[in-house]
Amino acid sequence: MNGAAGRSSLHRLMQRKSTIAFLMALPLILVILLLVAYPAAYSIYLAMLNKSMERFVGLGNFTFLFGRETFWLVVKQSCLFAITAVIFKALIGFIVAHFVHNIPTKGQRKWRGMLLVPWVIPPAMSTLAWLWLFDPSYSAFNWILALFGIDPIPWTGNGSWARFSVILVNIWIGAPFFMIMYLAALKSVPEQLYEAASIDGATWWQRIWYVTLPMMRNIIAITALFSLIVTFANFDIVRVLTAGGPIDYTHIFATWAFRVGIESGDIPLGAAVSLFMVPILAAAAVFILRDISQRGNEA
Repeated sequence: MNGAAGRSSLHRLMQRKSTIAFLMALPLILVILLLVAYPAAYSIYLAMLNKSMERFVGLGNFTFLFGRETFWLVVKQSCLFAITAVIFKALIGFIVAHFVHNIPTKGQRKWRGMLLVPWVIPPAMSTLAWLWLFDPSYSAFNWILALFGIDPIPWTGNGSWARFSVILVNIWIGAPFFMIMYLAALKSVPEQLYEAASIDGATWWQRIWYVTLPMMRNIIAITALFSLIVTFANFDIVRVLTAGGPIDYTHIFATWAFRVGIESGDIPLGAAVSLFMVPILAAAAVFILRDISQRGNEA
């Protein structure tokens, strides 16, 4: 009797949509636990060891970092790098998406393919090409400036110009991603809304502000959050272009963690540096996702 009741309960459980959904998502959950949760937990463990990885020091590595001026420089540069790059990528992606959206359908495929090239090419390869453009002796940019009588610019030899250079390269690589996401969002906006706005006498800017942006707010927020996470954790652009120089002026969390943990042989301290990205990105994710959730509830 108990066996029959147990089989009946199991049968009802297996018929629930939530149970089916969980079982279908179980392989992905296991992959995430294996590739994300375990490395994250191991990083926390490493960050609490001493340099020789033989003694538990608790929060000693974090306390040590708080007292280093270079650490706060890295925090400042990481935030400046990520926020500035994401804002300009979103702005450029929005403008270019409108340009492509207004092209006749037959020509859109060609433009989409050409504009996606910077994003499709491996970042390290793209950055190497930019490195040649910024070369102090054979810079193509400085050659063009010389034609107008302008002195050469030390693109990677000056702190401010080096920061500008890494942000510029990141924008060039990442803007096509925003463009393709916004283009997809634009195609989902009903044309009837634009027609109604035009009948009401709305200008081009008013149609953008009162129709396009409200309809795209969620995709803009999600894209910005995804790009912020990727940009914050970026490694290859800074590593190839400036290697954190000059004098640590372009180091961000990923590159400085590599310098401290791998090149200097202090893996626990490098793990502690990388973990500082977590609370910053978590705060950004909570802020953006909460805003999306509130708008969903209002709708």
